[in-house]
Amino acid sequence: MPHRKPPTDQPAQQSEPRDAAEWRRELKLPSERGASRLITEDLLEQLGVHGWSPSDIFAIHLAAEEAIVNAIVHGNKLDPGKVVQVACVVSPTVARIEVADEGSGFDPSSVPDCRLEDRLDAPNGRGVMLMRTFMTRVEYNASGNRVLMEKQRPPAEG
Repeated sequence: MPHRKPPTDQPAQQSEPRDAAEWRRELKLPSERGASRLITEDLLEQLGVHGWSPSDIFAIHLAAEEAIVNAIVHGNKLDPGKVVQVACVVSPTVARIEVADEGSGFDPSSVPDCRLEDRLDAPNGRGVMLMRTFMTRVEYNASGNRVLMEKQRPPAEG
């Protein structure tokens, strides 16, 4: 059996204290349909490990999937030369997902409300609304090609 060296990459020092039990993962995804599964499977597992409820796991999964698919399809326009960067942090009290594409961005305030009568049959706009509905915090950078989503829950009563 070959001898394996222990990993030498240590996490970077954080300027603020963090939960020792948190899980972190950063990944560059190809701009192709279905690429979100490369991160969402681990994300869902870690949400369960950290004690998130099935309804919260569903909500976070849906928001993450929408953000990643939007970045691949609308941001990078399925360009195989571009990647989508995803960073996740999961702890017992916070799930944070950041998704960035290499597209020119968009103005999130310009997305029409898909709940309006004349928009009910429109094929777009639902993803942004679902992300805002299911997550505690959703923030875009100035150019609109990076979104930070966070879901918070109170600590468990002990």
